[in-house]
Amino acid sequence: MGRRAFISASAAAVARVLTGPTRSFSAAPSLGTIHTVRGPIDVARMGVTLVHEHVLVDFAGAEKASRSRYGADEAFRVILPHLQELRRRGGETLLECTPAYLGRDPLLLRRLSEASGLHIVTNTGYYGAAKDIAVPKHAYAETARQLAARWTAEFRNGIEGTGIRPGFVKIGVEAGPLSEIDGKLVEAGALCHLETGLTLAIHTGDGAAALEIVEALKRSGVSPEAYAWVHAQNEADGATLAWAAQQGTWVELDGVGPGSLEAHADAAADLFRRNRLDRVLVSQDAGWYHVGEAGGGTYRPHTLLFDAFVPALRARGLGDAEIRSLLVTNPARAFAVRRRPRGPA
Repeated sequence: MGRRAFISASAAAVARVLTGPTRSFSAAPSLGTIHTVRGPIDVARMGVTLVHEHVLVDFAGAEKASRSRYGADEAFRVILPHLQELRRRGGETLLECTPAYLGRDPLLLRRLSEASGLHIVTNTGYYGAAKDIAVPKHAYAETARQLAARWTAEFRNGIEGTGIRPGFVKIGVEAGPLSEIDGKLVEAGALCHLETGLTLAIHTGDGAAALEIVEALKRSGVSPEAYAWVHAQNEADGATLAWAAQQGTWVELDGVGPGSLEAHADAAADLFRRNRLDRVLVSQDAGWYHVGEAGGGTYRPHTLLFDAFVPALRARGLGDAEIRSLLVTNPARAFAVRRRPRGPA
């Protein structure tokens, strides 16, 4: 099969997922809403969703990252064709996971959303991974409650006067055991969740950190169901992933790429065999217009999931219902804005 025919077949497969006879999710508006950069929508309208992508990033550091370091028009020109192609392939919603102080630009995202037709969701929260490069100085001095108040204010009032509200909390932590600042960010996220109902997408260094986060959330009165374990594919122990899913955690296999596709498909199939696919999210961690590099560097397309990952899942025995869960149902359930307090032990 030629490349063009293969892509067409993959697009048709995604179309079948969305239009098959068991499609019932769109009739469940009571699950709630999510805030996109163009305003709130019912999660039933999210459709095929990539839960972890990056449009633009700036690793200059919390004190240097600035929109003055790039031209929004140039970034728009480079990024837009990739989002338009994603939309043509059947993608409908993209969660943009670049946090504040690392290149978050809600106005650029709204412009891209309007031009591409994609629902794009931005975030609040701070990124404590990558040796804390994007942690602002005030985060060290303030309490978790004060940080949570900042993030809650963005949810209630909009980000930086734009009126654009975040649709989730993005936090980054290193490998366990959690450092003092990482523990504070997790606690702040828990407090923000209890105030807003925003899901916590936490870049997690390893399985030890993930288990520590689950326990920290429980101590704060938050169910693990509010936690999406970002980069869970880095944990090699399938039993640990299954245990986290059993607790209610969303297990996010979000590094689908040319060199990791088979490993991601294997991990998803393993969780399917363990009857935990209802807690799995998938994405590509693609995009990455790099501020400071000529032309933004090499922008990675957002379409490999459609071209190769869906066929790889089918080859491992997953059918339309399972693929629909991964691409449509699970993202809507995971990111619907609703408080998830910890229930009785």
